[in-house]
Amino acid sequence: MGPTRKPTLAVYKFSSCDGCQLSILNLEDELLDFANTIEIAYFLEARRRVLTGPYDIGIVEGSVTTEEEIQRIKEIRRDCTTLIALGTCATAGGVQALKNFGDVTQFIETVYPNPEFIQSLPTSTPISEHIKVDLELWGCPVNKYQVVEIITALLQKRRPFIPQYAVCLECKRRGNTCVMVAKDVPCLGPITQAGCNAICPSMNRGCYGCFGPLPSAEIDAFLPHVKEKERYPGEAVRMLRMISGNAPAFCDAAEILLKEEA
Repeated sequence: MGPTRKPTLAVYKFSSCDGCQLSILNLEDELLDFANTIEIAYFLEARRRVLTGPYDIGIVEGSVTTEEEIQRIKEIRRDCTTLIALGTCATAGGVQALKNFGDVTQFIETVYPNPEFIQSLPTSTPISEHIKVDLELWGCPVNKYQVVEIITALLQKRRPFIPQYAVCLECKRRGNTCVMVAKDVPCLGPITQAGCNAICPSMNRGCYGCFGPLPSAEIDAFLPHVKEKERYPGEAVRMLRMISGNAPAFCDAAEILLKEEA
């Protein structure tokens, strides 16, 4: 009997800063362990060798912002048995989804000296808007240990354990004083899914919602409180529209505040 075939893994980049792929590379020792369990078949940021598909597990970092990416993600879906959207760009459109709330043509003309060479869709959209996604892992960047958990769970054929509680709980575990209460700083921690270990509140800054909306959060009830802490007009809307601004729950919350201000 021949050796058992290792499951194959492919990692793809779309429109993004590469931060989530770097989080995978930062695993170092864990990657060496994975190398004994899975075949890293396609991961251009980590190795030049490319094995042809199809692949058992596909990981996609980045959002869809061009016509070419729409076609490419459909091809990737056909090549991968299980597909994971990695990071807030892939799950919600990311920071580049700021253009969804403005005039992309004006942005391009302002930024680029030769805008005629830029080919971009008017919106930045998550992977799930174009194909079926099997698993989503939020974060900007992702928590590298959650990457280990989600791949391990797939290999063990079990449900991955990803925190389903707010950043506030992480603050409590770190012994942080609430920045909203003690410092009058607006913070999205009460409505944001945990995963970052409360990095920003630990530095006396408010949470910017990098890990996306907490599904169980009472966002409507929270809005008056974050609005009350604004240090300048419209700050709460800017926070909601920043990292995970294209996520429907944050998008709707920002619209509510805008209507109240009108």
